[in-house]
Amino acid sequence: MLWNEKIEKMDRSSMRELQLERLKATVKYTYERVPHYRKVFDGIGLRPDDIKTLRDIEKIPFTNKNDLRDNYPYKMFAVNLKDVVRVHASSGTTGKPIVVGYTKDDLENWSECVARIITAAGGNSEDIAQVVFGYGLFTGGFGLHYGLEKAGITVVPSSSGNSERQLMLLEDFGATIIVGTPSYVLHLSEVAEEMGLTRNRHKLRLGLFGGEGHTPEMRAEIEKRWGILATENYGLSEIVGPGVSGECIHQCGMHFNEDHFYPEIINPDTGESLDYGQKGEMVITTLTKQGIPMLRYRTKDITKLIPEPCKCGRTTVRMEKILGRTDDMLIIRGVNVFPSQIESVLLPMEHIGPQYQILVTKKGFMDEIEVQVELIDGSLLEKFSELEKLENSIRHKLRSVLQIDSKVKLVEPKSIERSLGKAKRVIDLRAK
Repeated sequence: MLWNEKIEKMDRSSMRELQLERLKATVKYTYERVPHYRKVFDGIGLRPDDIKTLRDIEKIPFTNKNDLRDNYPYKMFAVNLKDVVRVHASSGTTGKPIVVGYTKDDLENWSECVARIITAAGGNSEDIAQVVFGYGLFTGGFGLHYGLEKAGITVVPSSSGNSERQLMLLEDFGATIIVGTPSYVLHLSEVAEEMGLTRNRHKLRLGLFGGEGHTPEMRAEIEKRWGILATENYGLSEIVGPGVSGECIHQCGMHFNEDHFYPEIINPDTGESLDYGQKGEMVITTLTKQGIPMLRYRTKDITKLIPEPCKCGRTTVRMEKILGRTDDMLIIRGVNVFPSQIESVLLPMEHIGPQYQILVTKKGFMDEIEVQVELIDGSLLEKFSELEKLENSIRHKLRSVLQIDSKVKLVEPKSIERSLGKAKRVIDLRAK
């Protein structure tokens, strides 16, 4: 089932024509309305009329998070505040938050994009969706909420937290879709087990997960625990929020809403553009955004683009699951380590649960990494030989994947702090 057949099955030539038309208009609009971009263009002698082909986008300098922070709160807006009907912002945990604004048309386009993703994943007007994202300045809750409503789906906006109440509502209201971060929904499955909420007492069939990446192994764990189809969607506040791309029922890459967002893959070290199929950093240009248009925004997310049509019938380019982020990549003794690599080792193993943390420390001049992971059965802590055997097995498997040695510490069940939103997997103590 498609939400917008004209766009989602558009041939590549027509899509590129549409993208070029919208790119030219966006560049002109942005140059005329956003002082930051006008200064950047004038500084290198670039004019909007110089963008004649899609390849000419490479002439435009990149935009990064610091550009938005430096122009906090509203200096990147292309419209007056009286034309902004909603403001969202990032958490601002590393400084001033990233502030984004939406016009009425922006919200309409946003809902359209999210409705496409929900439909691709199998959602329909017969469904009831429980949203366990937090509602507030974070774009996830409201972004999915309005897309679900546009798709004709009944929404239960339960927000995050109070897991026991979440599960009561899940059972009593008969939700068929759950929407949230994969780590929180995984945590809910643990609480459900404690409360005796078995599969025959809920109606869930589909999960729409975003806000953080998750490995195929975590997806398999969620599907096994809940008995659902777990799909992933992608977005970021700087671009729009959720709705940039999302998986269909075949789970073979996230379909990109190319008529609203133009994707590029670059070499994160050199900035050089890469071809389809090559892994690199995702760069996105908005094509229809009025409130805060973005030109060549560096997402720091590592992925690749898949141009071939999908078996679902959609012709839009797909993006692979995020391998990691350039800013969450750990460099341990000269080796690049992504948390997702560690997760892929841990989740399929017996006797350990899905919750883990990665501690990074420095001993002298040497970086060290310790992986703490919960046991399913705490009594194993009293069986030294079995515990040592399991730790050695995990250490060996991590070594084969990471190519470095790491410490492994098995801890009591439920001893690692749970998060209501994005899971905090890495604790880097090297600078402390």
